[in-house]
Amino acid sequence: MEKVERRFLIPFANVQLERTQSLLWRSWKRAGLHLHSFLFHKGFVYVLVGFLLGRAFILSEIIPFALPFFGAVWLLKRDKALLAALSLIAGAFTISLELCLLVLSSICIFLLLHKMTSFFIKTDEIKILPFTIFSGLAASRLLYSKLTAGFISTYDLLMTGVEAGLSIILTLIFLQSIPLLSVRKYKQTLRVEEIICLMILLASVMTGLVGISYQNIQAEHVLSRYIVLLLAFTGGAGIGCTVGAVTGLVLSLANVSNLYHMSLLAFSGLLGGLLKEGQKAGASVGLIIGSLLITLYGEGSADVWTTLWESGAAVLLFLLTPKSFTEQLAKHIPGTNEHVLEQQKYVRNIRDITARRVDQFSNVFRALSESFSTFYPEDGEDIERETDLFLSKITGQTCQTCFKKEKCWVNNFDQTYQLMKQVMDETKEKTYANNRRLQKKLHRHCSKANLVVGTIEQEMHFLEANRKLKKQVQESRRLVAEQLLGVAQVMSDFSREMKKEREHHFLQEEQIFYALQNFGLEIGHIDIYSLEKGNVDIEMSIPYCGGHGECEKIIAPMLSDILNEMIIVKNEECAGYPNGFCHVVFGSAKAYKVETGVAHAAKGGGLVSGDSHSMIELGVGKFAIAISDGMGNGERAHFESNETIKLLEKILQSGIDEKIAIKTINSILSLRTTDEIYATLDLSIIDLQSANCKFMKIGSTPSFIKRGNKIIKIESSNLPIGIIDDFEVDIVDEQLKAGDLLIMMSDGIFEGPRHVENYDLWMKRKIKEIETDDPQEIADLIMEEVIRSRSGAIDDDMTVVVARINHNTPKWAAIPVSNFYKSKKIS
Repeated sequence: MEKVERRFLIPFANVQLERTQSLLWRSWKRAGLHLHSFLFHKGFVYVLVGFLLGRAFILSEIIPFALPFFGAVWLLKRDKALLAALSLIAGAFTISLELCLLVLSSICIFLLLHKMTSFFIKTDEIKILPFTIFSGLAASRLLYSKLTAGFISTYDLLMTGVEAGLSIILTLIFLQSIPLLSVRKYKQTLRVEEIICLMILLASVMTGLVGISYQNIQAEHVLSRYIVLLLAFTGGAGIGCTVGAVTGLVLSLANVSNLYHMSLLAFSGLLGGLLKEGQKAGASVGLIIGSLLITLYGEGSADVWTTLWESGAAVLLFLLTPKSFTEQLAKHIPGTNEHVLEQQKYVRNIRDITARRVDQFSNVFRALSESFSTFYPEDGEDIERETDLFLSKITGQTCQTCFKKEKCWVNNFDQTYQLMKQVMDETKEKTYANNRRLQKKLHRHCSKANLVVGTIEQEMHFLEANRKLKKQVQESRRLVAEQLLGVAQVMSDFSREMKKEREHHFLQEEQIFYALQNFGLEIGHIDIYSLEKGNVDIEMSIPYCGGHGECEKIIAPMLSDILNEMIIVKNEECAGYPNGFCHVVFGSAKAYKVETGVAHAAKGGGLVSGDSHSMIELGVGKFAIAISDGMGNGERAHFESNETIKLLEKILQSGIDEKIAIKTINSILSLRTTDEIYATLDLSIIDLQSANCKFMKIGSTPSFIKRGNKIIKIESSNLPIGIIDDFEVDIVDEQLKAGDLLIMMSDGIFEGPRHVENYDLWMKRKIKEIETDDPQEIADLIMEEVIRSRSGAIDDDMTVVVARINHNTPKWAAIPVSNFYKSKKIS
């Protein structure tokens, strides 16, 4: 029984503990939200800041803080201006009644001057605010001196000028810092200038704590060290030192005895930031050591215990500060890890939103493609309905005025309908003229047989035209559907590429860095974007090498050995001066490379050829060769072939599939004009990683592959582009090998030789007889042989392109590195 009770009591206790912890967490979270709402939404933060600034002064008599704060709140948060004014007056009243009256009078004079200035001067309020504050503070101070002393001395004028001048500077600072105290709906990165402005505001607020102490422990000292420690821990040594110097400077202006606090806070912030890697304990130790050292150096051992107690109180406040608060604060300070992660998160969100939008567009295009590709084939009812409409049209033109109408279509409807339908079918098949039996039957049945037959023949032309138009619309819809699907696929691939994040290869970067450094090479930085096999992408900065080629000769071969893959220099930007750095991009070398040669001639030796060709390397590791032959010769043929090649280049480089690209070009050329113009297209796309080649021949002549003494013929039976609206593209796949020669030509070359019956055998024999393997020499020799066979005459445009497939072997072999680094798996 006891075992059973234990088994159930222990889980029940765990559940109760978890519920208690969850309840406490929700209560703490709710209290934090209420405090945040009370401070920022209801404006209590302006009350707190205003109360302390109302107490703040410099050199025991200058009060430049109150009016600039009220003016900034009046301009930026007018609904909180009354709270700010009341808090400033209340803070000044805790010092003296005279100071309270001085603050009140300065606020009233400022409001009066601001109203008058805005009435007479129509300009931006921000531009005139510093001048109205200067005038209001100077007027109130001079009025106070006149009423209290009866005259205005030179000293009063000097102090008034200093106080009013400081008010202008503080106004500009408060305009920058007060918006940081408000509730923001977006993430904002604080610039260094904004951090300094905010610290001046906080230091000004801390001057309002002057005179508040307990057992010689000054409140402004504790709060200033806490803030310096907090920012040094979140922002690092640079921020901590800057904040300490600014805070100490403002506090020393309020009380000359606090002058040494500027160096104390700056040095403490520096040590706290340097020891932040030791978490809160390390930063706290840095503050205590820094404050003790400066105290011993400046004030001696008399104030050591006071400084120690003040630093200890600041450390206690720092240790009680929640971790969530420091993390949230660090997100707004540039250079911190939290800020970097926040920026990466923001960029990732923007990327995801953009990728989703692209996916949505892709889905829209895909849906449109499905909509256009939906066809409704004609069924029996559609054909019967079409026949009824056709015959009703015939009867409307012939039988409506006939005296035998009632006999034919009322008494003998079925017989008349079948007879008319049979005549319609025979006329459609063009066999009615030879069907004597049907003619006699129609003449016996119908008194207007000749009129009926003539009308059927006439209307049959319109029926066939309508059917042809309907078919063309369906073919156009199919073509549009394929094009939309191609665009949708391209956008989907683009979205997938956008979603790929830059992979973190910190370990690999460190391994490569030390491997190169161990070899004696100085490296600035290394960024690895991809280590995928065949798609390596590494960026590196190296010192200026004076053009000796260290990247190509040393670094790339070493990377080849480290990554077990041939690496080459893709791009190099050399420094413009000796002490600069060169930026280099390394990438995977393709397994194969293509060397090309071309020879072409216009008809009759002219300048304008109807043939066009292109050799482009696509961005997906492929190489495309294309030849287009426009119909005829001259400028019109050149225009058609050139347009075909340009369209092909643009579409292929966009990533659309080859078949869709060719069909798109065909539809553009067929719809662009009503003239009977067309162009052939001979396209081959070589994969530079596998050497596989796709051949697409649209009305073009055969191509040939020379592999040693073997000649391989490549051909297909597609019509030229632009002749018909719809056609299927036949693709011929052929696996090429290193050393193969690919020879493509227009019909001017293939059909150019005179007195040749079999062009295939003649071309194969000539290619086989060529001994050189240089692509340009082969192209020139083939062109020369064809022209010689015609006794030097060029009767047609001629183009021949020769490509040789070779292994891509960089001229610099891999350099082996230390076995220590090779033993580390880099992938």
